[in-house]
Amino acid sequence: MSRNALGGTQSLVSIVVPCYNEEEVIAVTIDKLISVSEGFHNCRTEIICVDDGSQDDTLRILEELAEQHDCLRVLSFARNFGHQIAVTAGIDAADGDAVVLIDADLQDPPEVIPEMIAKWREGFDVVYGTRSERDGESAFKLKTARAFYRVLNGLSEVPIPLDTGDFRLMSRQVVDTLKSMPERDRFVRGMVSWVGFEQTAIEYRRAKRHAGTSKYPLRKMITFAADGIISFSTVPLRLAITLGVLFAFFAVLGILYALFMRIFTDNFVEGWTALMIAVLLIGGVQLVCLGILGEYTGKIYREVKRRPLYIVQKRIGFETRGATPRPVPALDRATAVGD
Repeated sequence: MSRNALGGTQSLVSIVVPCYNEEEVIAVTIDKLISVSEGFHNCRTEIICVDDGSQDDTLRILEELAEQHDCLRVLSFARNFGHQIAVTAGIDAADGDAVVLIDADLQDPPEVIPEMIAKWREGFDVVYGTRSERDGESAFKLKTARAFYRVLNGLSEVPIPLDTGDFRLMSRQVVDTLKSMPERDRFVRGMVSWVGFEQTAIEYRRAKRHAGTSKYPLRKMITFAADGIISFSTVPLRLAITLGVLFAFFAVLGILYALFMRIFTDNFVEGWTALMIAVLLIGGVQLVCLGILGEYTGKIYREVKRRPLYIVQKRIGFETRGATPRPVPALDRATAVGD
């Protein structure tokens, strides 16, 4: 295992908090994180909140909190770029020897972070939270989430831990590796699994939202699931080929049947229903396969444009750091348009 902690020197732990319309909970979240971080042994802490184009008072509250707490930094996007991009921006801005990802809704308990730090000091590069229980979530969401992780693991070329979110601690080596990965459609938990290194899990009970509403309605959940599967698996493409071969075989059988009925019987008009079913079925399969190919082609299209992953409108609190943020290797992923 790699040794992550630096002898007797104080380590810096960066806590990244993506925020979108969290005015009802963000102040409580920051207070809780600061309270928990005061108990970190031999660690300094910075909290990086990434406002993902919130339309409520989240940014104003963060600006006020940043004036009160030197450890708080705020990145504000020019518009909403999505949760995974907000997580990525926080990782890019983090200067810590270890980086913790946690959502703003307090469903993932900050009290688990000291356990993650302890595992990191033992030599683990990634310490991810595994949800043993999920309070306050509907049976539909629980079942679909469970099914998603198992389908994804079955399709993915890289094993991804079951029942995990983005709540995790990562060493600087893992963070620098992630920062060198340029893809546009980001599935951070899958990317962390892909990079390897020494990883371990900590079980915890996921609580209800402290306040506010979920930022992942069904539509976003489906999009997120599709991104995860397509980004980490070529199985859908192979499935399209398999379906094409299978139905080509049935088409040959249909042709042989039609020729037989035409040559050896007088009932060659019969079978019209079966023919229509076959045409519609094969047409449907073709459209599904074209859709799969379209998804992959669309991702390629987004990649080749090479636009910035996000645009930062405001940077607050970084001047108190006393050091220049670590550069993003291999790719200029952000554009700053204001201070």
